[in-house]
Amino acid sequence: MDYSANMTSQARPKRDVSFLQRLLRMRETGLVIIILALFVIMTFASPYFLTWANMRAMSMAFAVDGLLVIGMTILLISGGIDLSVGSVTALAMVVAGWLFLSGIDPWVASAMSIALCTGIGAFMGFFVTRVGLHHFIVSLAVMVIARGACLLFTGGRPLGLFTLPPEFKFIGQGAIGPVPVVIIIFLVFVVAFDFMLRRTTMFRKVFYTGSNEKAAAYSGIRTKKVIFLTTTLCSTLCGIAGIIYMARFGSAQPTFGLGLELTIIAAAVIGGASLNGGSGSILGAILGVILLSLVSSSLALLDVSVYWQDIIRGSILLAAVTIDHYLNKRRG
Repeated sequence: MDYSANMTSQARPKRDVSFLQRLLRMRETGLVIIILALFVIMTFASPYFLTWANMRAMSMAFAVDGLLVIGMTILLISGGIDLSVGSVTALAMVVAGWLFLSGIDPWVASAMSIALCTGIGAFMGFFVTRVGLHHFIVSLAVMVIARGACLLFTGGRPLGLFTLPPEFKFIGQGAIGPVPVVIIIFLVFVVAFDFMLRRTTMFRKVFYTGSNEKAAAYSGIRTKKVIFLTTTLCSTLCGIAGIIYMARFGSAQPTFGLGLELTIIAAAVIGGASLNGGSGSILGAILGVILLSLVSSSLALLDVSVYWQDIIRGSILLAAVTIDHYLNKRRG
């Protein structure tokens, strides 16, 4: 009798069961199930949901928001938070649009605008790491300053950028085959940052810093540098997202992004990023963005009042933070 074959056949189901259990315990699995269930429900609830126009609009919306949530997730993992993402994104498009209308090439104007956003992130990082202020206070102040700057540059009126060259608009409106360029840019950023967050030593330090900053510092990690860089990265991605928005809509809206920070934070937390730092994943955060985008699209198609939409989104944020708090207590 072949005992080794018998033992192998007995061990295989245990390994399969353990893998299935691990899969079911993953936060991403639960999000995928919820997204699929909502997708099926809306397919029957609205004849306009499963249309190419709606799928394209929804995917392009969460693709650009996904750039913001990547930066927010990495910052949350390091133990920080940024309330200025909506205002900085608006400032990026306003500054680039204003420079373009002043006669500067749109690509140069965009590069200058992204550099400005990087400088804003470095400015916040300085006050957090050197002065010793909390991310919440610094980013709240920058949120107000950036929004005020948007109104100052535009006089409170949108900037019409209808003369943008077609090759520039292509990054926001074009497509390669059936796939919009925005989706391709989004996927490149997701794959790159997900790989770096999982595989590189540099980004592992982000987890160590967020889990226990003092212990990480004692182990030789330059935690202040990590926090400074993650804060700067978040604002830089805001700048890139702002330029894509500008190319997509052909205008610069000074009031764009009001309340966007709540959506981005909610998506990151729903995807598993902890407000206490030390945990999170790019895949989970992207699933969180997809879920919130799906909810917003569903509410609009079902003709739900915009006031109720705000209440529902706020409730989702509260539920996500409550679950995060419960999981942190359980983990502790």
